Amino acid sequence: MKDKVLDCHPRIRRATLLAALLGTITLAHAAETPPKPLFPDAAPVCPCESLARISLLNTTIDSAAIDPSDGSCRVTATFTHPPSGDRVRIFIGLPATNWNGRFRGNGGGGFSGGNAGSLRGPVAQGYAAGATDTGHEGGSGSFALDTNGRLNWQSIVDNAYLGIHEMTVVGKALTQAFYGKAPRYSYFVGGSTGGRQGLMEAQRYPNDYDGIVSACPAINWQRFLPADLWPQVVMLAARNFMPKSKLEAATAAAVAACDALDGVTDGVIDDPTRCAYDPKALVGTKVGDDTFTEADAEVVRKIWEGPRGQDGTFLWHGLARGTDLFALAGTGGSPLTGKPFSIPLEWFQYFLLENPKWDWTTLTPAGFELLWKQSVEQYGAVIGTDDPDLTRFRDRGGKVIIYHGLADQLIPANGTMDYYKRVQKQMGGAEKTAQFARLFLAPGVDHGFHGAGQTPTGQMEAIIRWVEEGQAPDKLIAERRDSTGKVIRTRPLFSYPQVAKYKGSGSTDEAANFAAQSPAR
Repeated sequence: MKDKVLDCHPRIRRATLLAALLGTITLAHAAETPPKPLFPDAAPVCPCESLARISLLNTTIDSAAIDPSDGSCRVTATFTHPPSGDRVRIFIGLPATNWNGRFRGNGGGGFSGGNAGSLRGPVAQGYAAGATDTGHEGGSGSFALDTNGRLNWQSIVDNAYLGIHEMTVVGKALTQAFYGKAPRYSYFVGGSTGGRQGLMEAQRYPNDYDGIVSACPAINWQRFLPADLWPQVVMLAARNFMPKSKLEAATAAAVAACDALDGVTDGVIDDPTRCAYDPKALVGTKVGDDTFTEADAEVVRKIWEGPRGQDGTFLWHGLARGTDLFALAGTGGSPLTGKPFSIPLEWFQYFLLENPKWDWTTLTPAGFELLWKQSVEQYGAVIGTDDPDLTRFRDRGGKVIIYHGLADQLIPANGTMDYYKRVQKQMGGAEKTAQFARLFLAPGVDHGFHGAGQTPTGQMEAIIRWVEEGQAPDKLIAERRDSTGKVIRTRPLFSYPQVAKYKGSGSTDEAANFAAQSPAR
């Protein structure tokens, strides 16, 4: 094949770049197992190193070289938005053999836009793949402030949405240059911040991707992120920082009380919205060497309830019963003090108060309400990612699978359910929405899809079948494995709002013995 490898043309016109993005191709998504190739005998048409000479708008190709660990072509580029002087680093991986004809964008987590390490798996599966740091290195929120301590809005919007879009444009252009043809389908895959990035692409840049898999998406960012500090505010105001043992006792008691509501006792609350357990039942009981008090019960109630204004008005959802409370209500030291989760704390320090040295222990419930409202007003249109109008994404044929663990300890799944309901209302109802967007909820698993419940599987295969073959997923199969990796339980996850109902016979560890049922409300 070497005699057929030509030097890449050193310049790609903007029109060609836009054609690769907008046009003629429909895009798809990556799978857990390698998908079938779309182009027979697809092979590079130029050496990897020649990609360093390609000229793309506002882009510098920093390096293009073969990765000795897997033989793929790795390209690093820097994109800037004149005259800001920002530097969005872009990482592209291109298989030297067995390209499957697809492009896959990968998301990040927390304040991190993404990293080059996320490309290895997709490239091994045959994808041309891309990721980006969205303009800053590391996972700190400090990028929000410039060297003068003022908000750096270019850096903020790079992280909110521009960085992923620019990575997609550059990645597709390099893919076309390397293989001599554009990817037939493109997919975006991410969880948490990556899930938010995928839905932002659907909202702002609907032509970028044909299929999106969005896990535990960090949408409603302007609301849920400041709300993540609420458990600390509650304990601070009550002067009652609770030890991990008491928080775990409250969670265990809630699970025990509500486990069997679905007709199956398996250590999982299938629908936390139906669980009304009150921790007053624990008052007076021994937890280790301590006693659970009414003051403890009130703290737990307020954490489960979620942020409220001074007049009692709803601000945002609390953590669901059955969720690990210590993740956000962390404490330590002697005497016990609060240990806030770093991401919401930095949101207050850098984005809201523009003061890296701000002392969170000065925060009152009234002050929290003011800052929560500031977050909504100041950042909703920038990073909220909660626009329910997906008309353009739907009309160009895009498909999206969203899935979320119901025991998520960082991003309440209720926020995702609320968003999906608003999409349904905006897009013409449940049936019309299900033609292009479906939500799957996984009971008993947390932000990383770990826990007493089962972990969703097959999302990539499902989105590919939907995009490329028109087969919409009615369910995902979730599975639980033991320490040796053996599957010991499977359950179906049906498209929201349907839930899995035990048929009444057969093992409750087998998915085949459950059927879809509309929930009783």
